[in-house]
Amino acid sequence: MERTLPRDAYTSDTMFQREREGIFYREWFCGGREEEIPSPGDYMAVNVAGESVLIVRTAEGRLVAHYNVCRHRGSRLVPEGSRGKVGGSIRCPYHAWTYTLEGRLRTAPYLEESDAFGKAELGLCPVGLESWGGFIFLNLSPAEAAARGYDLPSQLGSIPARTQRYCLADLRSGGQITYEVSANWKVLLENYNECYHCGPVHPELCRLVPAFKHRGGSELDWDRGIPHREGAWTFTETGTTHRRPLPHLNEDEQVRHKGELIYPNLMISLSADHVTAYTLWPQDAGHTNIICDFLFHPSELASPEFNPADAVEFWDRINRQDWTICESVQRGMQSRVFQHGYYAPMENASLDIRRYVNEKLAVNRD
Repeated sequence: MERTLPRDAYTSDTMFQREREGIFYREWFCGGREEEIPSPGDYMAVNVAGESVLIVRTAEGRLVAHYNVCRHRGSRLVPEGSRGKVGGSIRCPYHAWTYTLEGRLRTAPYLEESDAFGKAELGLCPVGLESWGGFIFLNLSPAEAAARGYDLPSQLGSIPARTQRYCLADLRSGGQITYEVSANWKVLLENYNECYHCGPVHPELCRLVPAFKHRGGSELDWDRGIPHREGAWTFTETGTTHRRPLPHLNEDEQVRHKGELIYPNLMISLSADHVTAYTLWPQDAGHTNIICDFLFHPSELASPEFNPADAVEFWDRINRQDWTICESVQRGMQSRVFQHGYYAPMENASLDIRRYVNEKLAVNRD
């Protein structure tokens, strides 16, 4: 059997700092949904592994992102984790330096260009922003990414083609749950990336999708999708719902389940009538916050009978089972006898995290 990453990769603060610089600050990192900032002047401030990023919608309707740091004395421009409306400009609360929504310095009280002061050089520090499927992706090293031609499509690869009929950009959130999980972000992604654990950990899920426990999930065809039990076609307790399938799915997608993992922090589970999107927000080596969005077609959201509870309650149970077992893994790895784990043959997909981390930390050195 293949070995996992060594223990320190999951427990060491030093390793987490390397990942901040080599992965979270240089890869395209999912920062939320476009619908969260619907109108010009709307903003939200998100924390990407310790760096605060201000995302704003401009007067032209374009989304842009900046480091949430005034160029004068370094004050936060808006409170950490806040969202709301800044209006037509961004004003620092300390000395009232004011920036356009695009990040250019507009005014600095009592300072003139003749005071060895150049507005053009003192705009907000930019963060790269691109969108796909209604998701916002951020790159905290945009000049470096541009220099090596590393745009969002380069990172997404074939995922957009595999998910195109779900029309993710058209979907809207009909519910959201936030979790605080005492586990390393890689433990969570490895867990998502295999179904060897599904039999012991998810009895309700395996009753709905028996293929998840057959031979430890070693024969799952994710390209075509995973079939439900007879008479079931979506992820709810009953395997059915009053909601209609999404309008453009093919015959298989109307009755099968698909999943995608977009490194480093987005997991997507695709059912016929809804999509569950998990955005991971690593806090430190042993803690990760997770925002779980339940996405539905707008026509269903507009229905007077719309009620997402059947999907939300089912997923919440499955999620909590996953987080509990991942926290158990994180605690167990603290033992002095644990140096590394092993991947069983049916966990081959989990090897991706080992290859991914080693490759990115080799290429994106501090």
